[in-house]
Amino acid sequence: MNDQLDKILAKHLETEGNLISLLQDIQEAFGYVPEDAVNWFSEKLDIPASRFYGVVTFYSQFHLKPRGKNIITACCGTACHVNGSGKIIEGIRRELKLAEGEDTTEDGKFTLEEVACLGTCSFAPVVLINGKVHGKTKADKIVKEVKSLGKSTGKTKK
Repeated sequence: MNDQLDKILAKHLETEGNLISLLQDIQEAFGYVPEDAVNWFSEKLDIPASRFYGVVTFYSQFHLKPRGKNIITACCGTACHVNGSGKIIEGIRRELKLAEGEDTTEDGKFTLEEVACLGTCSFAPVVLINGKVHGKTKADKIVKEVKSLGKSTGKTKK
């Protein structure tokens, strides 16, 4: 890890990057922003760790935990909610065996994100699976898609 952090630091110092670009480089290297990396950069740059966490928690592009290979993003906005997004999310959670409060499967193959709005209300309910839009959809259709991904990437842990 230290070798990667040293490379990121060198790039940051050379380009006089800002905190956001530094965090983007960290996330690109590790897939998320590890606590150890925040502490390391905090010490090296004499920037309080709280400033890093303030930026990470403000911007939704940053993640503090590892994410799954397959990203499922379910819209929970008003239009999606009234058109059944809750049932879709329940079906996905059941299929992936995710307890309330969990968002990534134990095997790291899936992450379920629930977002306030995707801005696609005319297609409600909307779910993105690895960036592909599934609009005006139903729980059974999305669960079938998730099952097919599970088969192609290996079964999720039971």
